Amino acid sequence: MNSSLFIREDVAAALQAGRPVVALESTVIAHGLPRPQNLETALAMEAAVRAEGAIPATIAILEGRLVAGLSSEQLATFATTDGIVKVSRAHLAAVRAAKQTGATTVAATMLIAARAGIRVFATGGIGGVHRGAELSFDISADLPEIARTPVAVVCAGAKAILDLPRTLELLETLGVPVVGYGTNQFPAFYVADSGLPLQARVDAPAEAARLMQVHWEMELPSGIVFCNPPPAASALGKQEVDEWIAEALQSAAAAGIRGKAVTPYLLDHLAKASRGQTLKTNIALLVHNARVAAQIAKAYSALKSA
Repeated sequence: MNSSLFIREDVAAALQAGRPVVALESTVIAHGLPRPQNLETALAMEAAVRAEGAIPATIAILEGRLVAGLSSEQLATFATTDGIVKVSRAHLAAVRAAKQTGATTVAATMLIAARAGIRVFATGGIGGVHRGAELSFDISADLPEIARTPVAVVCAGAKAILDLPRTLELLETLGVPVVGYGTNQFPAFYVADSGLPLQARVDAPAEAARLMQVHWEMELPSGIVFCNPPPAASALGKQEVDEWIAEALQSAAAAGIRGKAVTPYLLDHLAKASRGQTLKTNIALLVHNARVAAQIAKAYSALKSA
């Protein structure tokens, strides 16, 4: 703990003892899910991490202070308060200087997790290259962050509304290992198989931990993306999701939706078009990723202490 970073007591004790810790993001609570599912999911993710023998550390910014490990009361505040700032790497200094409270994206969560000494992070899906990025240059800050921050990210691939082939291509260019967890295919968030093959695969926490160890022993600076498909019972079909996305894109264009407003518009359209199915899948994969991340963190801790 220092003046700029507060690490919750049980998280700090686990890190000092070499026990497994899993970072979780706060944007999914403040911006990603509707109420009351946002708080229910945040608590379920933390419970899944604890059930696997690891310590959860939900990361956020409180009145300008970086925090690794929100309390249950703070989680409830993030889930019920309007106007919480969404914070990526580019916004960290401004939010801290203004002593604001902010919810951290994948990029900001990874950065703070690395500062705290946390090596494993669970989220839903990473950001990526947006459709039409050749004109808009709209590329998520998640990708360069993963390329420079040594944290393993357990996710269900990238969000289905993105340009997935270009997202994978950019990750390869940036030197980021994208590894299937029990799969040879890149998941597309709601969909287990995007149709895009992966070059690397692991099938168990110990294999993932060994890959992490070798990657960082080679002094490679990047994180690692472990692609964990959504649970089979909750995964949606590729064709129906593609159709919903096509409809959502047409609707957004007709309504003149542009820039940062596009993603929430598309996700809201998908939720309505699917009659809530995408929301159920989102929640299921978030908890599933938290559970797998805890298993990987536990295996990595055991490997480091051996």
